[in-house]
Amino acid sequence: MNPNPTIPLDQLVDKVMAELERKLASIASPATATATATAPIVPVTAATAEPVPSVFEGEPSSHVPDPKWEEGMQELLSSTPARIGVWRTGTRPLTKEILKFRCDHAAAIDSVYGTVDQALLDAFSLFSVDTKYGNTENYLKRPDMGRIVTDEGVELIRSRCKMKPQVQVVVSDGLSANAVDANMRDVYPALMDSLQSYGLSAGTPFFVRGGRVAVMDHIGEILQPEVLVLLIGERPGLVSSQSMSAYMCFRPRRGTVESDRTVISNIHRGGTPPVEAGAYIGTVLKKMLEQQTSGVNLDI
Repeated sequence: MNPNPTIPLDQLVDKVMAELERKLASIASPATATATATAPIVPVTAATAEPVPSVFEGEPSSHVPDPKWEEGMQELLSSTPARIGVWRTGTRPLTKEILKFRCDHAAAIDSVYGTVDQALLDAFSLFSVDTKYGNTENYLKRPDMGRIVTDEGVELIRSRCKMKPQVQVVVSDGLSANAVDANMRDVYPALMDSLQSYGLSAGTPFFVRGGRVAVMDHIGEILQPEVLVLLIGERPGLVSSQSMSAYMCFRPRRGTVESDRTVISNIHRGGTPPVEAGAYIGTVLKKMLEQQTSGVNLDI
């Protein structure tokens, strides 16, 4: 008879953790290869190493034993990264699924409370300004404070940026610093190459710490660009914490309504490929300039 009933469960957890460590080792190798392949596009220092992917990233799989409709189960799994067919042991979820959930939840929290790697911003020559958000707790409770650049930031923008540019590029952490760290190396060079190929000129890019989407309007008032694109980290979920969006607007000004903005969302390696997104953003900006509009009035 087992004198300590908790020992078998602990051993089970140890086995699960060992399996997860093996998965991490198998995932880390291709990620390193990808980072090496993208290095020639933009020189990045060693301090801006590629973010480590989630332990649990990979092809979704079902744990349902002998599903009655195997084909339907595979179709569902191939159509979404959502948690499907996680199965159970007795009346509770599998230990592996509980650990996966906790890991994804922790990654989401880290994205919200994390900061963008300064070495990455330096690599792209992006200077930083702050909104009036103050701190993360206030940022979450007062979205309006993330729409206004501080007085010091306004002065810095006016002193360092080209006024009335054709295209103004702005980057912000938003609700996921992890998204900026994970996607900037691919999105930004592709975007600048696309602008160059279309013969469009760009103003002085910069980074906004604690920004909300509508900070575009305040920046539009300051610099008066023809079009502005804001690359911003999106609210993390339990599938990906690295999703970035590109919000674009023709002549953004105070009072701009949301229907006047055009957005390309879900930019990450499991969604819209970052390199492809960067090139497409340039195409959309070109159409905005040609049609002198954006949002629902833009014919894409």
